Amino acid sequence: MTKVDRHNAIRELVAQMAISNQDELRRKLVRRGFDVTQATVSRDIHELRLYKGPNGYALPNGNGVALAEDEEDDGGLTVEEVLSTFGLKVKQAMNQLVVITTHGGAQPVAAAIDHEDWDEVLGTIAGDDTILIICEDERRAAGLRVQLAEMIG
Repeated sequence: MTKVDRHNAIRELVAQMAISNQDELRRKLVRRGFDVTQATVSRDIHELRLYKGPNGYALPNGNGVALAEDEEDDGGLTVEEVLSTFGLKVKQAMNQLVVITTHGGAQPVAAAIDHEDWDEVLGTIAGDDTILIICEDERRAAGLRVQLAEMIG
């Protein structure tokens, strides 16, 4: 079975039932015939941009629809897509930005920002509904704040 098959199985599992931790997901995959380690499951969770909400793991787009075979080459959802779905507002404090999201939305938004590898972003820290973005300086933070605010709408 391929990585795409495994990712599709994970999407199905997460869409069908509450899965509260990596070991539970690993055990369910083993029952479906996938010989996976915890490290593989952890990588899959990161690659699929699953986030952990109050009901367990969930997909960033909120459903279990499988993506095309070329999903491995595609970075997944864009920052604009996840911000338009989960983003509420963005505020600046010196060289730092605070992005407020819907509950459970911070993880997929931060993952999408990290995936972009923008020069002005030194790093992100995501909670449940809040992301801290640390920028190189105030000027770059201000530019990124405007950009993110436009994406939120």
